[in-house]
Amino acid sequence: MTMRLVDAELLESREILPGQFLQHYHAPALATAARAGQFVHVRTGDWSGLVLRRPFTINTVDRATGVLSIHFREVGRGTAWMSRLRAGEQLSMLGPLGQGFQLDPRSRHVLLVAGGLGVADVRMLADEALADGRQVVLLYGCRAASEVYPSSLLPDEVEYLVATEDGSVGHHGLVTDLVTDYEAWADQAFACGPLPMLAALARLAAGRKARLGVATLGRKRGGGRPAVIGSPAARRKAFLQVALEQHMGCAVGACLGCAVWGVAGPQRVCREGPVFAADEIDWEATVGGATGKR
Repeated sequence: MTMRLVDAELLESREILPGQFLQHYHAPALATAARAGQFVHVRTGDWSGLVLRRPFTINTVDRATGVLSIHFREVGRGTAWMSRLRAGEQLSMLGPLGQGFQLDPRSRHVLLVAGGLGVADVRMLADEALADGRQVVLLYGCRAASEVYPSSLLPDEVEYLVATEDGSVGHHGLVTDLVTDYEAWADQAFACGPLPMLAALARLAAGRKARLGVATLGRKRGGGRPAVIGSPAARRKAFLQVALEQHMGCAVGACLGCAVWGVAGPQRVCREGPVFAADEIDWEATVGGATGKR
């Protein structure tokens, strides 16, 4: 993994939802190397007194101009400092970091599922899939109409469906309610959001073949050994890949502060992830650990 430390220049900052900001930075060394699902580690201003960097998913890139964007919510001193940056100011970024999404070359129908700010993790994948001539559906869930991701920030080719918990717009309920309408259409699904949402999607994915009687992307019968779980080949063939969001210290795999439970043992979200095949994660242990339940 090649990473670079750069001073990225802020070009534009917009509050796109209450307390949520979309910022565009000129950082050619990062924009040209980044893949969907990867992230940058950002250092906030000296005055904040905050020592550790903060991870932000790379929301979009424009390789021709060397511009990347990040989408974040103001939740503390570090992000409050970032939200007040002005065009022309610089931000220290380390990246691109982590393992990104793996699209199987045979997949033509791509299903994206996002909860809340998780849309930032799958947004770039929509661009990559469309550039390859694939069809894209985005299912988005949030609490109320005031939190709905603006459709104007999506390519016109994306089919966009919304679920709100209070029923103020779109489907009244959870975004996972919408998935069964598209699981037969989709060749692969990619998701980011709260851990309970991802665990529910993993359960749906595990039962998909039995419910629908469809073949999964993988080896032909007698075609050799199956791909090793966690390998790029296994992830590329998985029906569901998920991007996990964790607090990070070093973001390069040394501190183990972001580890989650996998079926093969602890997995570092910054290094082995943030993107995993859904069947790599021990969801009971991971969700239980996040909520304090075991």
